Amino acid sequence: MTNKRLSELHNHPDGVFTNLKCDIPAGIAVFLVSIPLSLGIALASGAPLFSGLITGIIGGIIVAPLSGSSLGISGAAAGLTVIMLTAISELGFNAFLLVVVLAGIMQIIMGLVKAGVIAYYFPSSVINGMLSGIGIIIFLKQIPHAMGYDRDYEGDLTFFQTDSHSSFSELSHMLAFISPAAILIAIISLIVLVLWEQPFMKKQRFFQLFQGVLVAIIAGVLTNQTLQYFSPGIHLSGNHLVMIPVFQHPVDLLSQLYFPDFSQISNPKIYLTALTLALVASLETLLSVEAIDKLDAYKRVTPTNRELIAQGIGNISSGLLGGLPLTQVIVRSSINTSPAQKPKHPVLHRDY
Repeated sequence: MTNKRLSELHNHPDGVFTNLKCDIPAGIAVFLVSIPLSLGIALASGAPLFSGLITGIIGGIIVAPLSGSSLGISGAAAGLTVIMLTAISELGFNAFLLVVVLAGIMQIIMGLVKAGVIAYYFPSSVINGMLSGIGIIIFLKQIPHAMGYDRDYEGDLTFFQTDSHSSFSELSHMLAFISPAAILIAIISLIVLVLWEQPFMKKQRFFQLFQGVLVAIIAGVLTNQTLQYFSPGIHLSGNHLVMIPVFQHPVDLLSQLYFPDFSQISNPKIYLTALTLALVASLETLLSVEAIDKLDAYKRVTPTNRELIAQGIGNISSGLLGGLPLTQVIVRSSINTSPAQKPKHPVLHRDY
């Protein structure tokens, strides 16, 4: 592509508000999906629940504007759960926050030395395999939840779980926890998701304004509220619902904030864990970048070195404020690949 054409695309007069009617529903859908994931990952990692919410906020407010990814969403990653659980158990949460800060610094260095170029050498089979593997695991994980078995939380997305069971063994354990309300909500949600992808639905302008994911979430909430009103005995409650920390006074917010323990700066384990975290988080981000770019209808290219720097800044910010490490995540990013999110004027990104 000529430099003139690239200049025209980069300097197109349309701004942030051009696709607002598509971005608002997508933002709401990502928000509703991110909340249970962030809380679940924090819980599975042995971290305070509020730390998961902080990570999601940092990913949206700090990483998104700095990143060159058009569709990428950053937040707490289930793939880091095992590393986080081990590190928090051995070092303590405050020392772990120092690890997150140092990992962010390492990611910035990796971006500055152009280490992001390794993303271009990932074979397509690796990307397709990763997407297929994640899809299969998520599908298996959702079956117990759809039946009403919520003993293992959403953040525990590894195939072999921390409780020594596997995704297959959970399919037998769920039989003792079947909930009619959960099954009804799951069926309604699936019907909505399938219908929303049908051509006759996509042709209607009204249905183009709202994503199927968002409508399924709203339908699930309304179904449970209806059951609570008409059949209080079978509606979902307690640990079946997402429990967000509630603050009665502004001062309560401060009590939920944790800060890095800089007194551990001379501990060799801190640096080894930070290096491990930086490498795994960076690889997960780069794999996600490649996968999302392949799903993008306009085939826009994310500048990988800039993405590593943005992730590094995000992890430093998250660690300083008591959040978990973040990466670009495929599950939440894939929501943005819906046809409804296509911008009117695609913008190509290059690493100049």
